[in-house]
Amino acid sequence: MFVTIYAQLVLAAAVIVVAFAFSKGDEPERMGAGAYAVAFLATTMIKGGVAPNLPRWGPMGVEIIMLVVFIGIAWHSRRSWPIWAASCQAVVVTCHAMVAANLRPPADAAAAVNNMANYGVLLAMAIGTFWAWQERRALEQMEAPGAASRRP
Repeated sequence: MFVTIYAQLVLAAAVIVVAFAFSKGDEPERMGAGAYAVAFLATTMIKGGVAPNLPRWGPMGVEIIMLVVFIGIAWHSRRSWPIWAASCQAVVVTCHAMVAANLRPPADAAAAVNNMANYGVLLAMAIGTFWAWQERRALEQMEAPGAASRRP
């Protein structure tokens, strides 16, 4: 399945972002990364031999579940990245809905929209993880012994 260099680069980017979120993120980032990893594996394992203009119900169901997960994380978190991730995921679900409603979007355009929106999800997760990591480091430095002498 990952025979082209493009597919391998996308897989590498996804693995790097998910590993970064698991290692440096807080609970919302880990939940998002775990859900993304499970969804990535699920859509990879679903048989995809259908024509590009026919709806793929399995991946569409996985994408809808991902949208609900990101909305849930955004609802219960004070972070802003889940809102961006949910917005990008909503674009993916909308693209699947267009194909299911037989609105006949060009297959290349639908694939490009799905790919770019998935990059948006990864980018939002990576940026959110970075800021959570930096906030945690700043708090640890403020609470460290001798931090009172460093304060202005």
